[in-house]
Amino acid sequence: MALIYQGGTLMKIITAEKKDFKNVKNITTTTIESIYPHYYPCGAVEFFLNHHNDSNIQSDIESGIVYLCIDDNNAVGTVTVRENEICRLFVLPEYQGKGFGRELILFAEKKISETFSTIILDASLPAKSIYLKRGYVPVEYHSIKTDNGDYLCYDLMEKRIN
Repeated sequence: MALIYQGGTLMKIITAEKKDFKNVKNITTTTIESIYPHYYPCGAVEFFLNHHNDSNIQSDIESGIVYLCIDDNNAVGTVTVRENEICRLFVLPEYQGKGFGRELILFAEKKISETFSTIILDASLPAKSIYLKRGYVPVEYHSIKTDNGDYLCYDLMEKRIN
């Protein structure tokens, strides 16, 4: 568990357990449904929702690689750390811009740096500028054809760490 003082309150990042599934799912779904339609067409938004399905989330929780950001007893964000990859990083829309995402990224980077010298992630359009500011560089561009003939475009990004 990581304890961080954020805006005068104590925020913590904990390993998600089976009982936390609903919180992880809610954070993920709410963020995708609220933010992604501003950046992606309908077919791509549906692709994200299907990709982050119950089975995938539950499997990751059971593997012990999902973390929850808790502020004042409320689950406000989540991140999944799979080996040297940051996955499924979401912060509820009403908590964005308050440093919770930054703390989740720092937490994930620290965890990864214990074993690896490179961090990778798939950067969605809403998050790409955040990762660029943190020193990540695009190494591959991907485009997936989704329902309705829509496309989901994203970058594989990388950051070398000491």
